[in-house]
Amino acid sequence: MTDITETHFSDWKKREEVAETMIPLVGKLSRDRNVIATVYGRSLVNRSVIHILKSHRAARRIEDSELSVVDTLKVVEALLELGIRNARIDVGKLGYRLSKQPADVNVLEFVTAELAGLNCADEKHEGRDVVLYGFGRIGRLVARILIEKAGSGENLRLRAIVVRKGKGKDLEKRASLLRRDSVHGSFQGTITVDEENCGIIANGHFIKVIYSSSPETVDYEAYGIKDSIVVDNTGIWRDVDGLSQHLEARGVEKAILTAPGKGDMKNIVYGINSDCIEDSDKLISAASCTTNAITPVLKAINDEFGIHHGHVETVHSYTNDQNLIDNYHSADRRGRSAPLNMVITETGAAKAVSKALPEMEGKLTGNAIRVPTPNVSMAILNLSLKKETTVEEVNAYLRHTALYSDLQQQVDYVDSPEVVSSDFVGSRKAGIVDGKATIVNGDKAVLYVWYDNEFGYSCQVVRILEQVAGCKFPEYK
Repeated sequence: MTDITETHFSDWKKREEVAETMIPLVGKLSRDRNVIATVYGRSLVNRSVIHILKSHRAARRIEDSELSVVDTLKVVEALLELGIRNARIDVGKLGYRLSKQPADVNVLEFVTAELAGLNCADEKHEGRDVVLYGFGRIGRLVARILIEKAGSGENLRLRAIVVRKGKGKDLEKRASLLRRDSVHGSFQGTITVDEENCGIIANGHFIKVIYSSSPETVDYEAYGIKDSIVVDNTGIWRDVDGLSQHLEARGVEKAILTAPGKGDMKNIVYGINSDCIEDSDKLISAASCTTNAITPVLKAINDEFGIHHGHVETVHSYTNDQNLIDNYHSADRRGRSAPLNMVITETGAAKAVSKALPEMEGKLTGNAIRVPTPNVSMAILNLSLKKETTVEEVNAYLRHTALYSDLQQQVDYVDSPEVVSSDFVGSRKAGIVDGKATIVNGDKAVLYVWYDNEFGYSCQVVRILEQVAGCKFPEYK
């Protein structure tokens, strides 16, 4: 027994040491070369030893064997030696492929050959100014992601937030809400308040706090902000005329809405129709959290099996739009206490899918139930397929989609009988298919898709923001 104990503990300590060695190298790639290292889609930038080891351990369900952190370290060292710039590289997949090579393989030559088709620009990339108009649940999470992804400073730069001034110590309270979150935990870093300059300093980034109640009156250029992209997370102005007010402000070039857009505004689900974003587009909607969660899964299923029609039932966490206790509300049922009731309400997500995925036009119906949880929702997709299949075929296909397809940033797959909603807090994927819950009977399929309706959606917003800003770089995945 002692030998077994010592063997396992000794192996763990060795892997810890290798992961510790990797951390500053991954940081150097990010800061100096604008290269994001991932392991099967999980970023390693600013991550702990435990996170790195858990990411490698997760490879067991992917490649049927645990990924060696030693092989990954060799790949990271080779990337530094190569001097590659401006890329997102899955060092986990590279490490796995390296492990299948002969023992005497030249690592540098192997990595060079693998990345031969990656067309990376070698020049330094100029950062793009970003403004958050509103600083609620989505605004603060987008802020966290932008600060985390700042890296070399060559990509997106959060320069300001715009809010209506509240009573009392407004600046201090805004900073505190960014610092602490009841659902998503503490901010990973340091936050200080600069009262003199009316700003928040987060991990060295000065973020100007601007007080205003109308978009068109803000003069961003007065704060050194130019050609910025405004992310409107207030949800107040959802049509072209309303959102266009941002374009009248000095220093603004484009605006992104974090809610379903009305009228002729493009509703973008990143990974689905993001290729239709044009340089000339000034206003874009990032659709809704539910639309982002279900559209990638629906596209994958429609591409492989075909969909005649279906129904989407959303089991959604309550939101700030509902009442804490029973009180008047203009919408039906939403006036009843959110923490105490399941509330049937409407959702436009089923119809909104067709804006991003036209082939689903007229094929979906939908409804929603708000439930007494603060975050993480589920979409139940009841689908009539164009051909018969099996649970095994559907799950194998969706697992492959999550790991190797162009939708791997949007779709995740889990195959555990023990997972519950809180396990998906902080998920960066738009939706996670629960393989254990999948039901298939001939040409009928029922899929259960979890999604962090706050953080997962915010990640989708940032992906759109990166594309609009020209900060999307070649990927090895």
